[in-house]
Amino acid sequence: MKHLGRAAALLGLLLSLWLVWRDNPSAVFGALQAAGAGLVVAALAHVLPMIANACSWRSLIRGANRPGVVGMTHLVWVRESVNSMLPVARIGGEVVAFRMLKRWGVRPSTAVGSIVVDMQLTVISQLMFTMVGIGFLFMHAHSGTLRLAGQLAWGVVVLAPMLLLFALVQHANPFERITRALNRMTSGKLAELVGQSAQIDQSIKLIWRRRAAVLRYLFFWQTLQCLLTALEIWLALYFLGVRVTLVEALVIESLIQAISSAAFFVPGGLGVQEGGFILIGGALGLDPSTCLALAAARRIRDLLLFVPGLIAWQFAESPKRAARSALDDARAKRGEPRSAVSETSRR
Repeated sequence: MKHLGRAAALLGLLLSLWLVWRDNPSAVFGALQAAGAGLVVAALAHVLPMIANACSWRSLIRGANRPGVVGMTHLVWVRESVNSMLPVARIGGEVVAFRMLKRWGVRPSTAVGSIVVDMQLTVISQLMFTMVGIGFLFMHAHSGTLRLAGQLAWGVVVLAPMLLLFALVQHANPFERITRALNRMTSGKLAELVGQSAQIDQSIKLIWRRRAAVLRYLFFWQTLQCLLTALEIWLALYFLGVRVTLVEALVIESLIQAISSAAFFVPGGLGVQEGGFILIGGALGLDPSTCLALAAARRIRDLLLFVPGLIAWQFAESPKRAARSALDDARAKRGEPRSAVSETSRR
């Protein structure tokens, strides 16, 4: 899987370079040069949807050790950095997030439950906003746009049942069932994990039963997050000298997210994201040079935010911090308070 991710990243990089070379490299670089520091502002604007994501995810966690908004924003930052920059099929960030939540004193079942429900609700909201984007293309369709909208619509029709099944699988106690099957295959060697898996399933169900929190997540926090991410697109295009409405920026963002999610096996969506910007931007009347410059603006965001996020993750996983985490776990089992450094990180 690691080698497949590297190969996909290399092919994606070559595709990105080919798209720029095929179009008009001087026009693309000229647009980026004219935008200048404005693209840095657009990149840093991504902090706003990360905060919204942190607040929505935090609303799914209960308990005395629930991290604060700053701590959750740090967690979202690291998770996005790992998922966006490494060949981890967009789930490695969740594994890292679980380790960090556990280190901060959140119960393992609560941590896994919040991560799973966060993923489920994100899938549902992404499907909803993709349908909004496709509907906008149909409403403003010309021949090329109509064809693209139709292809995207068929993609949604094919994927929607699988995505909704993933989102609603919590009723089937999947973790407990899988662990029980593995326990039988190993002649009872995983008996202890069966109980832990049952706790995870119960934690997921308890979150879904909090209907007010779930609805607030879907219709307030996710809407706010999508609007703030669309603001990144609007700002980048503004500094590139192109005026679009926030609705058009929202359509671009929603459909780019759908295409990037479909190409989850390509680290950073290299090549796929650039091609997606050309297709979707072209359907909205943007020329290829502007679309590629917009894709490059998103790469600036990756460099400014996600590369430092990987460094922050490595710092969090340092041997000294791991040893301190083990000491904190031992203290927690004895009923003693956690260390001051751990408490500061959790906030």
